[in-house]
Amino acid sequence: MKRIFDLLAALGLILTLAPLFLLVVLAVRLTSVGPVLFRTQRVGKGNKLFTMYKFRTMRIDTPQVATHLLKEPDQFLTPIGKFLRRTSLDELPQLINVLRGEMSLVGPRPALFNQDDLIALRTAGGVHQLTPGVTGWAQVNGRDELPIPEKVKLDEWYLKNRSLWLDLKILGMTVFKVIRKEGVVH
Repeated sequence: MKRIFDLLAALGLILTLAPLFLLVVLAVRLTSVGPVLFRTQRVGKGNKLFTMYKFRTMRIDTPQVATHLLKEPDQFLTPIGKFLRRTSLDELPQLINVLRGEMSLVGPRPALFNQDDLIALRTAGGVHQLTPGVTGWAQVNGRDELPIPEKVKLDEWYLKNRSLWLDLKILGMTVFKVIRKEGVVH
């Protein structure tokens, strides 16, 4: 049921938001050098790597590490990067990952391939069995502001309590949080 919901919702969102996609593509292209999409290796279900898509918000010479590990992350942002991140518009291409089955609309956010601490804690808690999500329980309960052990506890709670109703609640909370720009640090 979850996969069917993901497919229908992702397809509907892509079709509905196509004009917005086009505007973001043009804005990224006109304000910075490099590709429109940022491709990054992320850890998916069963700790298998996949390529996750985002609209590019950072310069092409940015080191491939989690943003919070950069000394001065703002120096790497493109002219519209901060806006795309604050509004979460940079996440829209992940709907392609949802269509491909690599991600779900709701699940734990996929770890970077080099976030060994997060991957180890999620594996120990069984969270690695879940398909990663565009949004998740940890995102609506703190997002960037949470330390890794707290994120994993929230991911474990989601693992034990997941349901279609909880997913719908998380999606609704996500819309509210995005509109209010809550929990975004970088």
